[in-house]
Amino acid sequence: MECPYCGNARTRVLDTTRSARGVRRRRVCKACGRRFSTVERAILTTPLVVKRDDRREEFNREKLLSGLRTACARRPVSAGDLERIVDRVENHIRQMGKTEIPSDVIGDLTIKELEALDPVSYIRYAIVYLGLDDLEAVRAEIDRLFREREQETSL
Repeated sequence: MECPYCGNARTRVLDTTRSARGVRRRRVCKACGRRFSTVERAILTTPLVVKRDDRREEFNREKLLSGLRTACARRPVSAGDLERIVDRVENHIRQMGKTEIPSDVIGDLTIKELEALDPVSYIRYAIVYLGLDDLEAVRAEIDRLFREREQETSL
C-alpha cells in the first residue's frame, strides 16, 4: 500500500477490523511515520444503469453519494447515514439479479430512503428527481408529507 502523504510503498498494518463495508486497516508509513486508514471491500458487479435517454452506464456509487450530499447539505444528516443509504440501494439493485436496471428504480429507492431519514433533504432531492418545477408542485409534495405525518401520529 502506498502512503497517501509521501508516496512511499513501505507501510505497516497496525490493526485490522471488520465492518459492514469491508475490512478496515490502520496503517503507518515506514518512511514518514504518518498514519492512515484503508478500507478493503469486494468488488461486486452491479447492473448497468439505463438512463432516461436510453444510454447505459456503470452504476456510480460516488455519483449517487454526491447527489445525496447536495440534498443533505447543512442538514443534521451524517456522512454515515448517506453511506448506509447508498449501501442499501446498491445491495437492493444487486439482489434484483438483473444485468440492466432503469435509473428510475435507483431514484425511487433513494427517495424512499431520504423521506424516512430527513423530510427537508427529501424535498430538496424530490425537486430535482421528481421534476417539481413550480411552487405549487413543491407545496403539494410538502402537503402530502404533512398529511402522512398526521396520519401516522393519529394511529
